[in-house]
Amino acid sequence: MKSKLSLLPCLILICCSSAFAQEAEGESKLRISAPEEIRSEFDSVPCKNGDRLKAVKALFEKMGAKTEEIAVEKVGGVENVVIRKAAANDSQEKIVIGAHYDKVPDGCGALDNWTGVVAVAHIYRTVKDLPLKKNVVFVAFGQEEKGLVGSSAMARSIKKEQAAEYCAMINIDSLGLGMPQVADNMSNKRLVELAEGVAEAMKTPFAHGLLKGADSDSTSFNRKGIPALTIHSLTNDWPKILHSSNDNPSKVNHDSVYLGYRLALALLIRIDDADCQSFRDQNGKDQKAKDQKGKDQNGKDQKGKDQNDRDQKGREEKEKK
Repeated sequence: MKSKLSLLPCLILICCSSAFAQEAEGESKLRISAPEEIRSEFDSVPCKNGDRLKAVKALFEKMGAKTEEIAVEKVGGVENVVIRKAAANDSQEKIVIGAHYDKVPDGCGALDNWTGVVAVAHIYRTVKDLPLKKNVVFVAFGQEEKGLVGSSAMARSIKKEQAAEYCAMINIDSLGLGMPQVADNMSNKRLVELAEGVAEAMKTPFAHGLLKGADSDSTSFNRKGIPALTIHSLTNDWPKILHSSNDNPSKVNHDSVYLGYRLALALLIRIDDADCQSFRDQNGKDQKAKDQKGKDQNGKDQKGKDQNDRDQKGREEKEKK
């Protein structure tokens, strides 16, 4: 009860404010979910891994996705549920937003990670009819608990020359305990800064939650050079709840899930409006510039060498005459 009360003032501020809705064009096309709608998604949580994929598809259909729009992509023995929303223009730029749907054998997996699946599905409904500037890939990853298998498979499938088209990846993992925060050890620094600014604009508390010894699907994309971050809302009690029989629907703080949904939604809108390359690490940009400078210098050196060779050859021919 104490946890729920601490979230209430923030929840009231967000629900009573129209600032977010006005920040995106096509406001009338936004379908922002109410806290009660988020709460209702936990009346029935699939507690068996064998039931999760079917439940994910059913949830997206409930959110307005057509059956033919929902793809189950099988790569290397793992199944990812994917919906691709096309940009309003001919842009090739992409944003990935995802959450893993699998669970460990113990517990129901309500917190880890049906909360993330619910948030992603409701974000899909909110923006599905909104004319966004970038393509958005909504994903429910399989086998995260076995070592980020689903997200790693998707990241590996992205060709090297296409990686620059992927502007950012938002990963939602384990909402439902406290305030939304980011996992610094799994997140791109510039995306973390953006998320913090978004939270400040929304007047919602924001924290940096370093999860030692933990990992999540954002890592698969960061390794690929695609900026990614993980949003969670874990508290200090999480080791006693996650991956145990304690992870059940009764432990889910629905207001926490709602705040995570709203933060991730606002972050998606901001990224859609941003320069696609603005979240790349500066080190990467500096290295690229350095490599290009090296190529240019090598070209100049080669050109100078060729000219010297021609001059030398000319002098030798003149001496022979």
